[in-house]
Amino acid sequence: MSFADRAAHIPDKPGVYLFKDDRGRILYVGKAKSLNKRVRSYFQRGQPTKVMAMLQRAQELDFIVTDSEIEALILECNLIKQHRPRYNVVLKDDKNYPYIKITVNEEFPRVLITRRQLKDGARYFGPYTRAGAMHDTLRLLKKLFPFRSCTQQRFTNRRPCLNFHIKRCLAPCTGQVDRERYAAVIREVCLFLEGRHDELVKDLTARMQEAAERLEFERAAELRDQIQAIEQVVARQKIVSTRLEDRDVVALARQGDTGQAVVFQVRQGKLVSEESLTLRGTADKSEEDVLAAFVKQYYSCASFIPPEILLNRSLGEEEEVIAAWLTAARGGKVRLETPRRGQKRELVAMAEKNASLLLAQEVVKEARDARVLAEVARALDLPSPPRRMEAFDVSHLQGREAVASMVVFQDGRPKPDAYRRFRVRSKGPDDFAAMGEVVARRFARAGDPKFAPLPDLVLIDGGKGQLTAALKAMEAAGYGEIPVFALAKEEELIYAPGRSEPIRLCRDAAALHLLQRLRDEAHRFAVEYHRAARTKKTLGSLLEEIDGIGAARRRALLKAFGSLEAIKRASVEELARVPGMNRKVAEAVHRFLNS
Repeated sequence: MSFADRAAHIPDKPGVYLFKDDRGRILYVGKAKSLNKRVRSYFQRGQPTKVMAMLQRAQELDFIVTDSEIEALILECNLIKQHRPRYNVVLKDDKNYPYIKITVNEEFPRVLITRRQLKDGARYFGPYTRAGAMHDTLRLLKKLFPFRSCTQQRFTNRRPCLNFHIKRCLAPCTGQVDRERYAAVIREVCLFLEGRHDELVKDLTARMQEAAERLEFERAAELRDQIQAIEQVVARQKIVSTRLEDRDVVALARQGDTGQAVVFQVRQGKLVSEESLTLRGTADKSEEDVLAAFVKQYYSCASFIPPEILLNRSLGEEEEVIAAWLTAARGGKVRLETPRRGQKRELVAMAEKNASLLLAQEVVKEARDARVLAEVARALDLPSPPRRMEAFDVSHLQGREAVASMVVFQDGRPKPDAYRRFRVRSKGPDDFAAMGEVVARRFARAGDPKFAPLPDLVLIDGGKGQLTAALKAMEAAGYGEIPVFALAKEEELIYAPGRSEPIRLCRDAAALHLLQRLRDEAHRFAVEYHRAARTKKTLGSLLEEIDGIGAARRRALLKAFGSLEAIKRASVEELARVPGMNRKVAEAVHRFLNS
């Protein structure tokens, strides 16, 4: 049955449709109020070049019916984020952006960084598209507010740490502060991250006056210094509205297949943050469709949705359903506006200017990266520049705790969210067997979305032996057509299958530098994993020397205390309270570690 015939049997209901290639890989995900009408529209004449290319590659057409168009929109967002289809508009850096997480579900909450937003009762702020800005924010928080920075979930310290003595922590771990006062600090941190600085300063001022009335002058002075530090931060923020309102300003610029979006975050009338993101797959799509795709992807993972979002153009036919989706997600009305004049238009124009400047920089970077990838293709006699490159390395200590790494470079740049780690199963110090095993395991999972798509080039850290093992594994898995090379350290020679002599590139060649960075990143990632595995093994081995401690109790102790040093500091009573422990075994642990 042809696609056109199949389209005639698709229901006239809201849902999501998926075009797939001959290997079942998703090429494009779309949503529609009427699946039947939308899918049939693809087979009308006059389609854009990119749509025609997609239809030529497509071999399957699937669809999922939903109860509403909003449900279809949510499913579409999730599928695009998970599969990153080739013909969809997608965020270039598709990694999970970091959040600042506050564990308000704990008795004495922690402030930490995470890349996963869970429904665990904690509060999340972000995502931060620039990790540097997020770390700057965290450093500032630590200066302004004395919250704990340790990771303990069970307090085992008997003495406060250095942070307490330099007034960077209230030391809840040793009972130096009660729950009420610590909760007030965490509330202040939340107010600061929400951009509600006026409310925060008002709060602190009231507490300073109360402390002074109680003749607690040292405490009042601490609060005064805190207020002054916050006011200095606020003074550096640009006031963009005399009204104390929350809004985002979103602007898009694009050139060819690349788009650049900028989001200004205005909180209580002040511009508190600017986020910028690059998009791929924008060619042959309208400005409205590209901006709509960005808005859906950006706000699907946002921790805060403001009541008003200003846009530099409308979202076309999707604007109504996107506004309804945002309203449902926020739990309150969200207004989308494309201003034409006045202060709001000036804000949008400023965001547009930033987007255009950042786009120009991105286009220059892409041109440079494209030149280097073309140079790699020429040097290695590849049919086309390798957009996705994967590198593998093995790390062990005389055959013990052998591990391996797989790192990915996309368009010449590291793609950390695609990195993978392996525990080597083959025994003994056989680098060749280990490399063959790991490459075989990678290509055995070629259909797994976590390992998709297939690479354009595979690079092995090593020489001829490692290369031969990797090539055999790839051929056995049915992927012998993928180019594979080995790059040896020191001499920096590139070994290729079927060539008696290695390839020698000029030491200052940009192509060699890129391959070296790829190989060295695989080596770093493998060594880090091996070091962590060795440390974990050492801890486990030492604990299991104790009578009554098996694998289950060892895991319970490490989960409760986090480290061998913390277990050593714990009292018998604290050890006995760990699930699965009893007093007799707790005494044995305490005696063994402190003897």
